[in-house]
Amino acid sequence: MLRISGVVLPEKKRMEIALTAIKGIGRPLSGAILRELKIGFDVRPADLSEDQTARLRSRIEKELTEGELSRKVSMDVKRLQDIGTWRGYRHKKKLPVRGQTSRRNARTKRGKKKTGLSGRVTLTKT
Repeated sequence: MLRISGVVLPEKKRMEIALTAIKGIGRPLSGAILRELKIGFDVRPADLSEDQTARLRSRIEKELTEGELSRKVSMDVKRLQDIGTWRGYRHKKKLPVRGQTSRRNARTKRGKKKTGLSGRVTLTKT
């Protein structure tokens, strides 16, 4: 059981894929890290030696991962909102930020469709 950055890596997957379980590490970065450390892509996390594990752990600590990455992203969005940019305004209103059409689409960002009901309560027999 290999634990890096507070994440337990899946033991049955190849090392290249297992590293992507850590937030902030994708396929390209995991490949670059493994090439740099001269660890095979097909090695399973359970098969790593102590030396390889220590080198991998120290290399991944240099990257922004997990909580640090989430904190940085949220601070960047908050900064945009504070200085009053268009992107910050769109974030604040929960609308698409990167120029997508929002008149009919954007359900993922805006959530479930709200209908324009009058708000009248209907009486039920008791």
